[in-house]
Amino acid sequence: MSDTSSYVIDPVKIGIVSISDRASSGTYEDKGLPALREWLSRALRNPLTFEARLIPDEQASISQTLIELVDAGCALVLTTGGTGPALRDITPEATLAVAHKEMPGFGEQMRRISLEFVPTAVLSRQVAVIRDKALIMNLPGQPKSIAETLEGLRDAQGAIKVNGIFAAVPYCIDLIGGPYLETDTAVCKAFRPKTAIRPGATG
Repeated sequence: MSDTSSYVIDPVKIGIVSISDRASSGTYEDKGLPALREWLSRALRNPLTFEARLIPDEQASISQTLIELVDAGCALVLTTGGTGPALRDITPEATLAVAHKEMPGFGEQMRRISLEFVPTAVLSRQVAVIRDKALIMNLPGQPKSIAETLEGLRDAQGAIKVNGIFAAVPYCIDLIGGPYLETDTAVCKAFRPKTAIRPGATG
């Protein structure tokens, strides 16, 4: 049996960005940042530091914010808002502009989950990219949809029937040289190959 008494969970810095003209101007209360912070605090066992930003739908500003968060050491950056087809919805374009690699599977799975509820999910344009050693993902704008896409959908017995995207996030961050993310399996069970599971880790 391995000795896990000295095992230390990696601290993680996460960028959370809410993108909205009206919320950033104070016209209405932003609900995206609290929703992201609440879900991540439940799902992850790591000591977390959040870098939060509330910004308008301006492409150059969004791209610059993403670059600054990655440069500040955020291993994961999650955005909410601005991913539809409306004229001011330019979050995907701003995200792709700073990408070193695209990760299309995340956006595909988010739309698959949302299609369980509304046919207009096909209008969503969320993307995910890698920049340096960080994963950047666009999430939907509604708190309920944020939780559903991250966590997945469960049946009446509580078993996962459609996987959420976050199950793949920890291993993705492993592969790009980031910290080891440990999840609370009651919220979201991370998937890693057996050879990638750190001795002493519980999630």
